[in-house]
Amino acid sequence: MSRILVTGSAEGLGRAAAEALLAAGHDVVVHARNPERAAVLGELSDRGAHLVVGDFAERDAVRRVADELNASRPLDAVIHNAGVWSGPAVMPVNVVAPYLLTALLRGPRRLVYLSSNSHVGGRPSSLEGVDWQGRSAGSYADSKLFVTTLAAAVARLRPGVLSNAVDPGWVPTRMGGPSAPDDLELGHQTQEWLAVSDDPEALTAGGYWYHGRRLDPHRAVHDEAFQDRLVRALAEETGTAL
Repeated sequence: MSRILVTGSAEGLGRAAAEALLAAGHDVVVHARNPERAAVLGELSDRGAHLVVGDFAERDAVRRVADELNASRPLDAVIHNAGVWSGPAVMPVNVVAPYLLTALLRGPRRLVYLSSNSHVGGRPSSLEGVDWQGRSAGSYADSKLFVTTLAAAVARLRPGVLSNAVDPGWVPTRMGGPSAPDDLELGHQTQEWLAVSDDPEALTAGGYWYHGRRLDPHRAVHDEAFQDRLVRALAEETGTAL
């Protein structure tokens, strides 16, 4: 049995992953951004899930969640599922929060970051001068390029950690919309597999996955110089080294 944090698990892919991992007998920590959202997780709590609450648009909240988790049984894996599509919270939630959790949490040996096919439209050049504070709306494509690159950077900088990125597809969630053409079930299975499976392929790192297949990401993702610039920018911005 593994202990797994699934961020952004009040609905959609995060909720589906948390439910599936609970059903498989794992010790699951679910997350919601506020008490109102947490209320919908009561059913999972009744089934044994642990709950943490914090708005990942706020760095102090991310730090409080990390402190709370570090004070309890160590995590084996984290599925960085929480994300937003548009608005000022794009960079804080999609990139800064997973970076801070990665830097602050003690123990997890498997890290899964939710990416998107949209990352191929991200611009490496936008790293210079990006608004990490969320004072203005951020680019979703850029944020997914950055978090996919973060996954690859962690795999390189922490050799003992299985760090991967997953494109769940364009699935019919609240973010994806009801007419999204991809398979909702396939949309959460790869991240669960990477979090807990002992299959040889699941025990690899630095991959970009889509529905169980390892694909080639944007060429900047495995550019070590770009990885280093991204990690350095986030460390300087947050005052927290990876």
